[in-house]
Amino acid sequence: MRGIHVPLVTPFDSSGAVAVDAIEKLAHQVLDDGAAGLVALGTTGEVAALEPAERARVIEVCARICAERNALLTVGLTGNDTRSTSRALRDLPEGVGAALVTVPYFLRPGERGVIAHFEALAEETPVPLVIYQIPYRTGQAVSAATLRHLGAHPMVAAVKYAAGGIDQDAVDLLGDLPEGFEVLGGDDLFISPLLALGAAGGILASAHLRTRAFVELADAWHAGDVERARGLGHRLARLSATLFAEPNPTVIKGVLHAQGLIPTPDVRLPLVPAGPEAVSQARLVAVHPGE
Repeated sequence: MRGIHVPLVTPFDSSGAVAVDAIEKLAHQVLDDGAAGLVALGTTGEVAALEPAERARVIEVCARICAERNALLTVGLTGNDTRSTSRALRDLPEGVGAALVTVPYFLRPGERGVIAHFEALAEETPVPLVIYQIPYRTGQAVSAATLRHLGAHPMVAAVKYAAGGIDQDAVDLLGDLPEGFEVLGGDDLFISPLLALGAAGGILASAHLRTRAFVELADAWHAGDVERARGLGHRLARLSATLFAEPNPTVIKGVLHAQGLIPTPDVRLPLVPAGPEAVSQARLVAVHPGE
């Protein structure tokens, strides 16, 4: 689970259908630029707005490309009850290497419930699990102690850590990780300091753009090249701030469309396309990052 993994957008064509050719183009581009893997059907992929047949098609395309490129495919699974999430894990097709599973949302089952949920999933899953810790979406925070406990299970490979900043739990967790359990940054703006603390990599929507620079950032921190990492981290943080100026993935899609990489900037309701000013600002920072 080391390195930079890109949670692909789901591009739509002018008829509103999933643009499979554009998914292929994006996937090959980010892998060419050094991404360690792809994440399909994450928040950035608008998974909640896709129909089951569309989700299956996205997985099929990404699995084929990752097999060709010897890259890891992680698939996002969102559920707030254990039985349906376990069933979805068992139904994952061949070619999926890991599953990114959110902490149960809305129900807020408490720490004991979160532990019971992931322990049950870990006994059923055919692929390693990545816990998605994102309390500002789920309404359920998970402590470092809970993550450390779950990370000791052989089928729990990592946590995507997106707590909205670098908090005490992040510091505590990275200071004492179970063997074989990794932390992946999930808040693009804070990926550099999280890597400095020892994170193995990141699952970063911003890495659709300047993929190679995000890969260099992770490599620099892992190599101990602090001077290089700090400067690059500050520049990439400015890019991430512009890309998240409006709800994700609207700005990213606007920039990718302006670059000719996807056929439309369209998103599905209740999301609405990013405003032209936000897209223009992000394009400017992407091209002139202040280097």
